[in-house]
Amino acid sequence: MNLLESKVIFPSLTIGIIGGGQLGRMMAIAARYMGYKVAVLDPTPNCPTAQVADKQIIAPYDDMNAIKELTAISDVVTYEFENVDLEAARFIEAEGKLPQGAFALEITQNREKEKLLMKDAGLPIPPFRVVTSGKECEAALQNITFPAVIKTCRGGYDGKGQIKLNSNEDIPQAIDFAKKNKHCIIEQWITFDQEISVIFTRTTAGQIEFFPIAENVHRDHILYKTTVPANIKETIRAQAYNAAEILAEKMNIVGTFAIEMFAKEDEIYLNEMAPRPHNSGHYTIEACNISQFAQHVRAICGLQLPAVQLLQPSVMINILGEAMEGVLNAMPSVKDGFIHLYGKDEPKTKRKMGHVTFIGQTKEIVDEQVQHYEATIM
Repeated sequence: MNLLESKVIFPSLTIGIIGGGQLGRMMAIAARYMGYKVAVLDPTPNCPTAQVADKQIIAPYDDMNAIKELTAISDVVTYEFENVDLEAARFIEAEGKLPQGAFALEITQNREKEKLLMKDAGLPIPPFRVVTSGKECEAALQNITFPAVIKTCRGGYDGKGQIKLNSNEDIPQAIDFAKKNKHCIIEQWITFDQEISVIFTRTTAGQIEFFPIAENVHRDHILYKTTVPANIKETIRAQAYNAAEILAEKMNIVGTFAIEMFAKEDEIYLNEMAPRPHNSGHYTIEACNISQFAQHVRAICGLQLPAVQLLQPSVMINILGEAMEGVLNAMPSVKDGFIHLYGKDEPKTKRKMGHVTFIGQTKEIVDEQVQHYEATIM
């Protein structure tokens, strides 16, 4: 076992977090509960994570002086989003304080690298072509069956940075998109039966623990609802866990990691990866014996992981900015559900402001709670 593998960060020491949004906030809450101190780097004063942290460094994410300060005051460093500056990540890794390493960031920041790694691992993915110009885009679309989707290779989340292409009529729009964004990927659109996500946590020693597979429903490309356990075939479940384990080992993952997939008939297709806790794993706070955030903290701090148990069926629903008023008005009359608000100052449309999790003895009980909640906030 090398020094990094044997390094244990004990409670009372400091965890540094790059990024101050809701994922960092929930990481920090889990860490504080366990007795750790938390420092956060984020350019926005009093960001959601800073509200529950011990210290905030207010600076851009790629400010190397700020990165060095965070590294100096922290015993271990993690991140809440994948678009961390790679130079910064490599610096922290060289200092021995980034057990997750920079490699997973490098791969998940770039859709081309992500798809090529999945393909190299022999895993099922939609047919794709990488293009770097409008001319290449036009040529590639001659060999793609519609519908398809064109995406930027870097950046974009919650449906940003992509366009669905339904027919030849959309080719001019795709060409313009490629001209503007240069490095793009065109994928076959998968008409799926279900969208699922596999979330797991892995330690530096290679211990891996899986959370139950989640079934997800999106609205306007933003996650609306997650249901656990997922109503999927056992063949799909086995394929999904197997694919995740292959990637975990191939990428030497440390911490909590998520893989989004499509299920179609008896097959899976891998979509995207996230080297961090995931929106579809928020239900774990109430519905499991340990949350995705607490497992993440344990993994990066060199602690062993408890086996995950689903305590009760669960549904998690995101609260977006346009729903905030209805949710706040409904709170006094909604006795079921655990509401989490993220401390964001302005409820913008499509902005994730919080989530609510329902748990119950049976799926039917949870469904009744969800129906009452949805009717109340309308």
